[in-house]
Amino acid sequence: MNPVERILVIDDDVELCSLVSEYLGPEGFQVEAVHDGDRGLERALAGDHLLVVLDVMLPGSNGFEVLRRIRQTSRIPVLLLTARGEDVDRIVGLELGADDYLPKPFNPRELVARIRAILRRTQSVASKGEQGAHLPEIVRVGDIELDPATRTVLQGDKPVEMTSVEFNLLHILLQQAGRVVSRDHLADAVLGRRFSPFDRSIDMHVSKVRRKLGDSENGSEHIKTVRGVGYIFVHPRSEVVASHAGSERE
Repeated sequence: MNPVERILVIDDDVELCSLVSEYLGPEGFQVEAVHDGDRGLERALAGDHLLVVLDVMLPGSNGFEVLRRIRQTSRIPVLLLTARGEDVDRIVGLELGADDYLPKPFNPRELVARIRAILRRTQSVASKGEQGAHLPEIVRVGDIELDPATRTVLQGDKPVEMTSVEFNLLHILLQQAGRVVSRDHLADAVLGRRFSPFDRSIDMHVSKVRRKLGDSENGSEHIKTVRGVGYIFVHPRSEVVASHAGSERE
């Protein structure tokens, strides 16, 4: 672990910030703690950190406002701290672009595990981009083009802004276009943890990707739900085959 890898913790609980620092320090991270939302936003946008741990309840600008403003200009990974049992907080956080969430109170070991999972995803993509000759290929399905090397998504000629989690989720679905991808696989590959029937994170991220691709507006449907299993990115050829099959049955 590189010693300059810094984590920003934005939380007004000074004791909690100290505890987080104690656990992350031996893991090779340097922790900077900020105790109000306005100052936290300023530091989050400074480009000095690998990841932000952000509490929802903050003096000044609350965590949701800080997250919204971060996402206007930055894709830095954000792990949101929410009150236990507050499903609305988790949903809103994911809607605004959080990469993951952790309910309070939490086991510090789980916090470390969540941070490592997020950084594994982001750093593995960066390391692939540095290999030059081994750059991953651009994926094109229908009107969607995804470039893993530059972390960009195009729909036609129009750029589509994606968070890190949304990008990774779409990448997997595109690679498996025309085939069902289970929630278990998506949770493991995208969130770095086992899927839980009570965890709606994957569903919320899929919902955001759908909206960004215009599924709810233009009548088209790029991503379909397979009830009780997972999701499928509809391949244009699959739609043609299905259409022909339907005509024959009629």
